[in-house]
Formats: sequence, C-alpha cells, structure tokens
Amino acid sequence: MTYGEILFRTATSFVALLVLTRLLGKKQVGHLTFFNYVTGITFGSTTAEIIVNKQITLLQGISSLVLWSLMAFFIAWTGLRSVKAREILDGQPTILIKKGKILEQALAEQHLNIDDLSMLLRNKDVFSPEEVEFAILEPDGQLSVLRKEELLPATKKDIKAAVTPIHSIPTELIVDGNIVEKNLLKMDVSVVWLNQQLKKNGILSLDQVFYAELQLDGTLYIDKYEDSTP
Repeated sequence: MTYGEILFRTATSFVALLVLTRLLGKKQVGHLTFFNYVTGITFGSTTAEIIVNKQITLLQGISSLVLWSLMAFFIAWTGLRSVKAREILDGQPTILIKKGKILEQALAEQHLNIDDLSMLLRNKDVFSPEEVEFAILEPDGQLSVLRKEELLPATKKDIKAAVTPIHSIPTELIVDGNIVEKNLLKMDVSVVWLNQQLKKNGILSLDQVFYAELQLDGTLYIDKYEDSTP
C-alpha cells in the first residue's frame, strides 16, 4: 500500500465517519447506553482497519460502516416507536439504594459489589448509604443519587431570598476579537448595545477583547487580551 493510498483511505474514512455519526445523532456520540458505547468502539475499530488493512478494499470498508450505521439507526428508530423494544435494547434504571437501605439483590443482578457501590457514591460526593434517599443505576452505568431531604442544600425558595430573573442562557457574543453575529440575532442584541457595554468597560476596539459573553442576568462578561494577573 503506497503512502498516497493510505492518505486517501484515511481522508475518505474520516469523511464517512463524520457523516455517519451525524446520521446517528447525539445519543450515539454521547454513549448514553452500553449499546451506544459498543457501537462507537466498533466504528473506531472498523475505521482503523479500513485505513491500514490492505486486504480490505476501501469500498468494502465503507460499505461495512454504512451497514453498521443503518442497523444502529434502525435499532434507535425501533426504540423510539416501541416502549417494550426500548426496555429490551437500552435497559432500565435499577434502584440500588432505597431510603438508606442497600438492595443486595439489585446489586447482585447488576454484578456490583459493595466496593463498586461505594466508589459510585463517592463520585457523587456521598460517603455513606445512610445519606441516600434513592440511588439509581442508569442504563449508561452512571449512578443518580437523591440525598435525604434533611441533607439537601437549602435553595433560595427555602430561605425566601430574592431571585434574580434569568434573561437568557450564557451566550458568547465575541470570540477572539470577532462578533458572533448569529448569537446577536438569537439574543436580540444590537451591535450598538454591545459597543456601549464595551465602552463602559474602557474598551474602544474589538481587538482588545478575547471573549465576551451575555450572562444570565443580561450583563456582559468580558475577558480582554493579555489580562494582568496578581
């Protein structure tokens, strides 16, 4: 296999992988289930074989990727259409702790021991099952934990504190000295307003701004180039 052929197979495989992962969607990319995880590994392994294994033609390799993607897409589509199929294909959440009590049978069914459970709890900043109202093992292997009510942190509602209205999610308006036009339109913010905010902060040119972001409360966060640090 020549050097040029390797480069061509690499570029072609890269484009095919990009297109197919876009087809499968964010659920696949995020590895939300064990099946998604295995599919992602298979994608990577198959792509590597296409690039370096000269016994596999480029057409054969790309055809394999396309077929695998179509099968994965069909499985995902089936899960959307049928609750029963979704339970079989993706699995169901499993309660491991209920009201501070460890459910040993559920642990055994998930092939977990007490050390595994303790590690998962510590990853959630919980150091004792007694603190837990419910601990649920999700289909992707992550543990969701609800602490007992008396151990939950107080909210503003609990202490009757004033709540600042949220105008929008934090949105970048300037990146590397350039205005992000689409975000201005999305946030209904004018260039005039943006320039006024910059001037209030002593900034006369976009070249001085590395990053600017519209905050939750409608104010502007600004990070300048070459900020001095103490």
